[in-house]
Amino acid sequence: MAADSVETRISELRKQIDHHNYLYYILDQIEVPDAEYDRLMRELQELEQQYPTLVTPESPTQRVGSTPLSEFSEVQHEQPMLSLGNVFTEQELMEFDQRLRDRLAQPGSGKSIEALEYVCEPKLDGVAVSLLYIGGKLVRGATRGDGSRGEDITQNVRTISTIPLQLHGDGYPELLEVRGELFISKGTFESINEDALKQNQKTFVNPRNAASGSLRQLDPKITAKRNLEIYIYAAGWVEGGELADTHHERLKQLNQWGLRTNPEIKKVQGAAECQVYYEQIGAKRDDLPYEIDGVVYKLNSIKLQEQVGFISRAPRWATAHKFPAQEELTTLLDVEFQVGRTGAITPVARLEPVFVGGVTISNATLHNMDEIKRLDLHIGDRVIVRRAGDVIPKVVQVVTDRRPANTTEIKMPNHCPVCQSEVLKDEQGIIFRCNAGLYCAAQRKESIKHFASRKAMDIQGLGDKIVEQLCALGLLESIADLYQLKSEQLIGLDGFGEKSANKLIAAIEASKQTTLPKFIYGLGIREVGETTAKQLANQFGTLEAIQNSDQESLEQTPEIGPIVAAHINHFFHDSHNRTVIEALLSAGIVWPSIEVSAVTQGVFSGLVFVVTGKLEQMSREDAKQKIESLGGKVSGSVSAKTDYLLAGEKAGSKLAKAQTLGVKILDEQQFIELADSR
Repeated sequence: MAADSVETRISELRKQIDHHNYLYYILDQIEVPDAEYDRLMRELQELEQQYPTLVTPESPTQRVGSTPLSEFSEVQHEQPMLSLGNVFTEQELMEFDQRLRDRLAQPGSGKSIEALEYVCEPKLDGVAVSLLYIGGKLVRGATRGDGSRGEDITQNVRTISTIPLQLHGDGYPELLEVRGELFISKGTFESINEDALKQNQKTFVNPRNAASGSLRQLDPKITAKRNLEIYIYAAGWVEGGELADTHHERLKQLNQWGLRTNPEIKKVQGAAECQVYYEQIGAKRDDLPYEIDGVVYKLNSIKLQEQVGFISRAPRWATAHKFPAQEELTTLLDVEFQVGRTGAITPVARLEPVFVGGVTISNATLHNMDEIKRLDLHIGDRVIVRRAGDVIPKVVQVVTDRRPANTTEIKMPNHCPVCQSEVLKDEQGIIFRCNAGLYCAAQRKESIKHFASRKAMDIQGLGDKIVEQLCALGLLESIADLYQLKSEQLIGLDGFGEKSANKLIAAIEASKQTTLPKFIYGLGIREVGETTAKQLANQFGTLEAIQNSDQESLEQTPEIGPIVAAHINHFFHDSHNRTVIEALLSAGIVWPSIEVSAVTQGVFSGLVFVVTGKLEQMSREDAKQKIESLGGKVSGSVSAKTDYLLAGEKAGSKLAKAQTLGVKILDEQQFIELADSR
């Protein structure tokens, strides 16, 4: 067979197999018997063996074949993979709906809008993943991780038959990232455990545990044997094309492109129809071939989704309606009060150990004193404890008719259980807080952990256990004491020899070279995250200016409202905090000055950069600061508006995207020369 004829035949076979996969996995249809499908696959395999140069990553024969990894690499999500809020009752569902309608009402009308349109779908009890397609080809798979960063599992997702290696049809965006839930069916789960028992191996606790364990195999051949499946539930990052303006129509588009969506998805009007859907799915839950633990409701209109926005790490426009969780009866032995990093004092239930949801529970959250009052909870009560999946166990009900005669009322202490400072209610009158700030040992310990974290001062090697040990020994009375530590104080402590002690001291010394936003973030001011810290730094320019600002000037900062401004103002006017900050500065912590004029009129003014890959002469953060200091803007994703891509080693999909769009690509040396020459 001539070379051009072979190439044509291989292309035809791939198209036929892709067509049959689409019919089988997406449309649940069969055009040919299994024997015919197998014949096509065998012919393709034989031709590719004879002509290996014609093998492509998107060929259906390449589902398995990569060598095992030594570890998973990290992936930065271009758009965060957010979590969902929960409702557990019909009343909570109605309240969720009412909040949305009130938020979407015309200002000053005094009326909420009419029934909203929702999309309902089963909430699979699986593993959330992200899939990235460029030019229709699957280039990356990643776990959700912490929402911002996940693990690169590309080799493993390529083995999953229900994930297309090449999108079907046409019209899809040049760059399309989608989110989905990977799962193992009930039948497959039983088979996996049966095989494990036969081989005297450990069995999985539940299908979700099996899916997670299968997905994180370093050898993709093992993943391939587990028969993982996926349902896509949303689009994420999109460039070079447009999607429909409703969630329901977007799911249809994704399905048309070969991405599998749940057939149980339904569009409804209003909260009442959401509840009906919830009850209908609940009734057929046991008959579904996969495990679910509830239902997800999402506003259908993308415009309305954008209008209501997000709160913390969750969208306001969606929620999960959980099915009744596993519950057990036990006794409340005691209530202890814990102090968090921001001084919030939280009651924690100490329980008579009880087996719930596959684990033994001895502690449960009580949230706050209002919750204790609502439950009418006393020490010694018989209580019902709920554990839903991986959710922290909670006390949901007191069995009052079985209350012993000698129960004890629960009272919030008037003084901090750690430092004995006065305890006060916050402005909402719900949360009790120790008002000692960094003076409180409990807050100090958590503050040090936060201060040393990667996004703050990035003190490498200073983990939680080391902080706990140093605080217990009295070596850290405040975060400033980190910079007074000597290697001889560490040598001999648990886990420390001379080399490790010197290494930690060197890391602490290196952290003195930082940035103003990182320093502000590291101070742990209530509700001041990375973005707010950067806004403060850009608005005021210096730490002194921020410290001396008043409430009104703080509120002029973009994205800072009255409540956050009050937290900032209170923090910097507290004498204890001022003392700690002065000690930190005296220890030698410095950062580059922020010149507003350079930001607005620099030599890179008006230019948009994207930084990707590993750089040798500077960190990516240093490169971004350099760009911004010279007036440029740094974007997280490549688009037609990008002027330059600064590409280090292992640049990945962003480099491919830049090449496709014709964006100017700079290596590190070219970037340095360009900045200097300008």
